[in-house]
Amino acid sequence: MYAQAFKVGMRAPDDVSAAAALLDQGAFRAEHVVAILGKTEGNGAVNDYTRGHATLCFQMLIAERTKQTVRDVAKRVPIIWSGGTEGLMSPHATIFIREPDRGAPGGDKRFAVGTAYTRDLLPEEFGTAVHARVAAEGVRAAIRDAAIESPADIHFIQIKTGALTTERIAEARSRGKGVVTTDTYKSMSYARAVAALGIGSATGEIPAAKLTDDVAMRDFSVFSDVASTSSGVELMNCEIIVLGNSTRSTSDLVIAHAVMKDAIDAAGVREALKRAGLAVVDGDLAERDRDRLINVFAKCEPDASGATRGRRHVMFEDGDINYTRHIRGAVNSVIASVTGDTMCYVSAGAEHQGPPGGGVVAVLARAR
Repeated sequence: MYAQAFKVGMRAPDDVSAAAALLDQGAFRAEHVVAILGKTEGNGAVNDYTRGHATLCFQMLIAERTKQTVRDVAKRVPIIWSGGTEGLMSPHATIFIREPDRGAPGGDKRFAVGTAYTRDLLPEEFGTAVHARVAAEGVRAAIRDAAIESPADIHFIQIKTGALTTERIAEARSRGKGVVTTDTYKSMSYARAVAALGIGSATGEIPAAKLTDDVAMRDFSVFSDVASTSSGVELMNCEIIVLGNSTRSTSDLVIAHAVMKDAIDAAGVREALKRAGLAVVDGDLAERDRDRLINVFAKCEPDASGATRGRRHVMFEDGDINYTRHIRGAVNSVIASVTGDTMCYVSAGAEHQGPPGGGVVAVLARAR
């Protein structure tokens, strides 16, 4: 497997011009695109339709270049968006490529990417232990697809899953079924939570016995250090992207991760950079290594105690701006202050994804 990745900026949710230019230049072939992960400038809420819009535009580009239908592309290429580019965060997409091997693997662990789709979930299954088990099964399939041999070589797992809408709630009730919540926005939290528990189960971080309705959204001492999950109405299933390293990969990239203990843990960002083989000088990514950095992927959450390192925050009390929007902008700035690049993937809503108030930070870079 030869895995590669390209990061492209976007002027709007429908802007695929930078990706099209790379295709025109022969940087990669559309048939080798296996996944896309990006940030759109929507609100990240239930009614964030920028995610579906961006997905369709990239599907159309790939379909046009491969002579496939959009439906065919949708079944083959997970395209996952986190809505909300608050603060300085720059809208972008990371395009993951997988080609036939270029020579024989050299024995070093190099970047690998795997994907999977689960079955569609019923509205009454959203946010439940059933949802977690379905997610876990899909993650295991994606790990196999990436040819990653050891859980220690898994560094970032992204799941995009569904959310409840008024229509979906009504449909479940028409069949005499209840749902985990009638608050559509809160349903996104439940979906993220159980998807994260599913990731932890598949990686061995969380015992299967913890995949219960009593744990989800209740016991936050149970979490995965490599999980990043998002929720949106554009899906009814789980779309999964696994990023790690494998001795069977011939890529010239590597990925590593660390954990941000809280929203201002720049030391965690520096540790992830170092683990990926990048130099940090005087607290910043070394100038000589900046062109080796492909992207940084992070998950974040305000501390539920209402304070960060003993100082009160008001993210949960703001009636005008949701806490997820506050925290995305803050964590992006912390990461950018170290890397010098505001174009990184920062997603909020980290239920069971890293320690409370923190989350995974993964670095994808070119190997020396």
